[in-house]
Amino acid sequence: MAESATRYLYLTRHGEAAPDGSGLTADGHRQAVLLGRRLADRPIAAVHHGPLPRAAQSARLIAEQLGGGRPAGAVPAACEEAGDYVPYVPERPELPADSADYLLGFLAQSTAEERARGPELARRAVQRFTGPVAGGEDRHELVVTHAFLIGWLVRHALGSPAWRWLGLNSCNAALTVIRYTPGRPSYVLLHNDMRHLPDELCWTGFPPEARC
Repeated sequence: MAESATRYLYLTRHGEAAPDGSGLTADGHRQAVLLGRRLADRPIAAVHHGPLPRAAQSARLIAEQLGGGRPAGAVPAACEEAGDYVPYVPERPELPADSADYLLGFLAQSTAEERARGPELARRAVQRFTGPVAGGEDRHELVVTHAFLIGWLVRHALGSPAWRWLGLNSCNAALTVIRYTPGRPSYVLLHNDMRHLPDELCWTGFPPEARC
């Protein structure tokens, strides 16, 4: 049997985005820098990000804080699997009866293209980013992405029903960490952690009624 080692998958939603989609707001810039400083002592071997400007800019700002000794693989690299898409569209019978109307109404706001291409990208994301890694050395990887994919990967790690990515949200520049150790269940170490952010930069990306 080939030797394998633990993967530590660090997931973050991009910093707060400008309304026109051109990149980050000033607050989003600060969020990304502060997250990068939090991760500066972690041996990040790869930085993946979605193709949209807000994810690409966030990844660059985070990577700049990681220190000069990081591996060459930690140079930010765009990939479709880390993009913004709907990973799974459930049928009504899969959903709890008391929330099916709300959840299906939420999904109806996405485009037909997002719903059509999302499941294949989600499958590829699981294949690319999850599970133990080959070889004898642990690997730490960062994916700068969007809330939907984070919810999907957390759901996958917990073995929850496919529809359960719905209802899992992430704030801008919050940190989620999943550990994949050979021979053990996947383990969600952190989810939506914002301890690196001051109060005024917390909870952006959440509706006001959902903020704690």
